[in-house]
Amino acid sequence: MSKKLLDIKNLFVSIEDKQILKGVNLCIQEGEVHALMGRNGSGKSSLAFTLMGHPRYRVDSGEIRFEGENVLELAPEERAKLGMFLGFQYPVAIPGVSLANFLRTSARTLSPEPITAKEMRRSIEEEAKILGIPSSFMTRSINEGFSGGEKKKIETLQLRMFKPKLAILDETDSGLDIDALRTIAQSIDRLRDGRRSILLITHYQRLLNYIRPDFVHIFLNGQIVQSGKEDLAQDLEAKGYEWIEKAMGVAN
Repeated sequence: MSKKLLDIKNLFVSIEDKQILKGVNLCIQEGEVHALMGRNGSGKSSLAFTLMGHPRYRVDSGEIRFEGENVLELAPEERAKLGMFLGFQYPVAIPGVSLANFLRTSARTLSPEPITAKEMRRSIEEEAKILGIPSSFMTRSINEGFSGGEKKKIETLQLRMFKPKLAILDETDSGLDIDALRTIAQSIDRLRDGRRSILLITHYQRLLNYIRPDFVHIFLNGQIVQSGKEDLAQDLEAKGYEWIEKAMGVAN
């Protein structure tokens, strides 16, 4: 029997004086893939940042528990050590920090077991090859001078290297051509092993053609207004967001 991995209860969050999350409830079991869909500005990315402890987001009330542990008082790096990972919608550049050094340092920090230099080098090479990332990228600063698609591949490489228990992926499909989308989505989907869980944040059905979710949630005006199976995303693709807004009586 799978166990509860992430449990969000009645979560209210503000930025300065503006409330952006308005009573979010979400439970993700071990091994499940959940898709969170909604318009721009509905609060999806705010939920992702809140889950990872971004200091800009103030939790007014509610709970976030990861494997039963209250993580609200934990720093982002402590949440990462527990097994939480956030893939950014807009990955930021980190000048002066090479991709190879970042991967080595982070993987060793997050791994429960020691990793030899040889094992680390082989793992990086194998994972980079799967994603079509040239070896020359390893000596370059993280995300500096890379295209949008290259940045998303690098972030997916981090995901595969760090092997988190929960991957929160914020619009991984944005800015990708069809070939890059297929490569990245298939690489993410191969992480499904019955234990690791994924929260996919997206606007569109196309990502879900490659990573088929167990559950789909519609996010409007800072809250989940409807949940269902994969066919809910198909209905949304066919009818648009106005359909669900009218059906639920929610204005975004």
